[in-house]
Amino acid sequence: MSAAYFITGTDTDVGKTTIATGLLYAARQSGLSTAAGKPVASGCDVKPKGLRNSDAVALRAECSVELTYNEVNPVAFEPAIAPHLAAREAGVALTVQSLLGPMRHILEKQADFTLIEGAGGWRVPLADQANLSDLAIALKLPVILVVGMKLGCISHALLTADAIRADGLSLAGWVANRVDPDMACFEENLATLQGMLPAPCLGVVPHLGAGPIASDVASYLDLSALLTVS
Repeated sequence: MSAAYFITGTDTDVGKTTIATGLLYAARQSGLSTAAGKPVASGCDVKPKGLRNSDAVALRAECSVELTYNEVNPVAFEPAIAPHLAAREAGVALTVQSLLGPMRHILEKQADFTLIEGAGGWRVPLADQANLSDLAIALKLPVILVVGMKLGCISHALLTADAIRADGLSLAGWVANRVDPDMACFEENLATLQGMLPAPCLGVVPHLGAGPIASDVASYLDLSALLTVS
């Protein structure tokens, strides 16, 4: 089998990488080979071998297929700003085509379970009216949505699900990630999402504090729906 997904979020800082690493860990524990890509990342640190993004580093650590850092994250920017603004500052042409080849290269590794992680939410600008969602469309990947459980998440989740379907892609599943431990009416909000989102809930991840490890996250996730979709 070979299953691949594009993972996005309802907003920035909703835990896409946290959930992605948990899913990859769970896949490895199930005996599946894993690969991942982070096509563009801003907010990178300067290291001896070049710019490094902590999210991309975490994704690579959960890949059983051997991938270099630059394969996982081909486009990296130092400023922690929107990718299209960082690209403009760096004089880089950030286009769907510039990201498509490197991500297809990862998919061609034919890992049993592959995740391509976006940046921010679904409609993240690149350049010339293109969005990062256009990359998911070009790759023809089903989508996993990470819902950051906080005030306003229901509208964000439903609008994102509508946009994914309007773009001709399927919503394969979603994960409720409790980014606000003090969220009021958490169970009621969760029940509303479960009743209104047109895809299976892959897990409800509690607030695990800063820097949760993939094995802890994986314990709250269920891959079964993903492994029967694609």
